[in-house]
Amino acid sequence: MNTVIACGGTGGHLFPGIAVAEVLHDRGHEVMLLVSEKEIDALALSAHGNFQFEKLPTIGLPSPFSPTILGFIRRFYESLSRCRTIYRKFKPQVVLGMGGFTSTAPVLAGKMRGISTFIHESNAVPGKANRLTARIVRAVMLGFKECAPFFPKAHTEITGTPIRTELKPLDRQLARQKLGLREDLKTLLVMGGSQGASGINQAMIKALPFFQGVPLQVIHLSGGRDERLVADNYRRENIPAYVAAFHHRMEEVYSAANLVVGRAGAASLAEFAAFSLPGILIPFPYAADDHQTRNAEIYARGQAAILLRESELTGELLARKIRELIENPELIEAMSANCSRLSPKEAAGRVVTTMEKYTTHEAHL
Repeated sequence: MNTVIACGGTGGHLFPGIAVAEVLHDRGHEVMLLVSEKEIDALALSAHGNFQFEKLPTIGLPSPFSPTILGFIRRFYESLSRCRTIYRKFKPQVVLGMGGFTSTAPVLAGKMRGISTFIHESNAVPGKANRLTARIVRAVMLGFKECAPFFPKAHTEITGTPIRTELKPLDRQLARQKLGLREDLKTLLVMGGSQGASGINQAMIKALPFFQGVPLQVIHLSGGRDERLVADNYRRENIPAYVAAFHHRMEEVYSAANLVVGRAGAASLAEFAAFSLPGILIPFPYAADDHQTRNAEIYARGQAAILLRESELTGELLARKIRELIENPELIEAMSANCSRLSPKEAAGRVVTTMEKYTTHEAHL
């Protein structure tokens, strides 16, 4: 199959899209990725030189009464005509949209060509783009079964959220050595996702004074803006830490950690589950339809994580919750086991199998 995957705009769409592309490639299919013009997309793809990709105008849907609606319509049509030109050359049999308005035009262009179209929704509450696009696709693939009721008229398949093939657990001691960390200390990973790092950075800085005498070391991925500020605070409080804006080999930080403090984007949660990493989830409060809170609630109900709302967060509360976990290794172990149960194995493979199933079925009709 020649397959187009539209997956640009945020890490939450891009990385699962790349994961599906890797499986398609391994199964002998041709793949073309459609991404946005954002820097994050170019950066992530630089590590995957074997994929063809094209950039489309990035589009977020403004309110219908906003004067920017005309710009949105113009860019949408621009995107649509780019897709039609690309498809004439590439001749796809399948188009998969990973969500966001960057994927709507590619799916619509696929529908206009009369080919099989699919979308993947990784969150517990679907985004606006996927709600609209669901009406024209063969099937909607879901990261969480809790999302199915939002698509009453569509065929839904629960696949889980795909994660990149390089994210395989490493030996914990080896991973800690690579990061220059001690092998004998409980290790906390703190990360804020591509958008919501500063709220988590501030909360963690306020929590640090409450860790005096706690046997703990931290891996803190701060995002670009706060890196120096965060590093200075660990030094001042004398807490051993590996601080970096980003870390491109995430399998190292996930393998080195015992627990995590992070946001609740679906792609991050799928990665935490793949590494059986329990912890404290602080949903990004400005996510559309508060979908990160819905995602986090699924992990909290499964006793794989503790949910803290940013509006109620203080340094003291965060420190207390982290200490409760560190001082109770049996609890971390139980949560860790619960967490790995929430990870559907081989999600990317399931996505590809679903597309193959519908598409070969159509070819036989």
